[in-house]
Amino acid sequence: MTAHDGAASHTHHALRRRDVLRVAGVCVAGLAADAACSSQPSTVAAHDARSFASGDGSAAPSTPEPQPAPSHLALPPEVRHGPRDRPGVALTFHGQGTTGQVNDLLLALEHGGAHGTILAVGTWLQSEPTFGRRILDGGHELGNHTMHHLALTSMSKSAVTAEISGCADVLRRLVGTIGTWFRPSQTQFATPVIHDAAVAVGYRATLSYDVDSLDYTDPGATAITRNVLRQVQRGSIISLHAGHPGTVVAMPALLAGLRAHGLRPMTMTALMTQ
Repeated sequence: MTAHDGAASHTHHALRRRDVLRVAGVCVAGLAADAACSSQPSTVAAHDARSFASGDGSAAPSTPEPQPAPSHLALPPEVRHGPRDRPGVALTFHGQGTTGQVNDLLLALEHGGAHGTILAVGTWLQSEPTFGRRILDGGHELGNHTMHHLALTSMSKSAVTAEISGCADVLRRLVGTIGTWFRPSQTQFATPVIHDAAVAVGYRATLSYDVDSLDYTDPGATAITRNVLRQVQRGSIISLHAGHPGTVVAMPALLAGLRAHGLRPMTMTALMTQ
């Protein structure tokens, strides 16, 4: 990240354009289920074997070189939060919205000295192909949130696999990697069917969360900030959405509030390797 709070220099150094992020092994403590999702709960899932190259101001290659994630990176089948003994928290975003909305969100993060993990909906990224590089070049992460954002828990394994692999194909074509993180659509937790499909596509752990901002309900910037700050703790994974103006407006106060609580906002990979 770029904030003057310690997280900044860590993330910037971790996200150099010509260096590939080397992921150190870390065990995720405690998998007790946390806050309710914006949809139906379930239980497990999977993680990619690739990491990203990103930037420090020098020219980037046209596509990042895919690298396998170290096999010793210790992840449960589903990551619901990061390490509770460190002050990092991950900003994760449902990746979909108008060009202006998504760009405004990225700028708000960058102006606030923060980076986020953008979990792209495949159809959106396919229609806005330049955003793949824009996200990575801004020091953010790019991951998979299925092709059409359907209710995966009600679908067959073959249909779920098609949803995950469809988005993975778009990611691979646009940025050279399927991304490290996959989050299932319309459910906070992954079912065994979703988990198995994700593993088949190439992910090692499904990404859940323990803090729901409820920003998708458009409650206003103050409510979004309050929702996050009253739930957040060390190691939290915060669920947010691109494409909602209130989220952009909330970002300065949200980032300031996290730091006032002694927490460092960062990407998902940074959270797991801080």
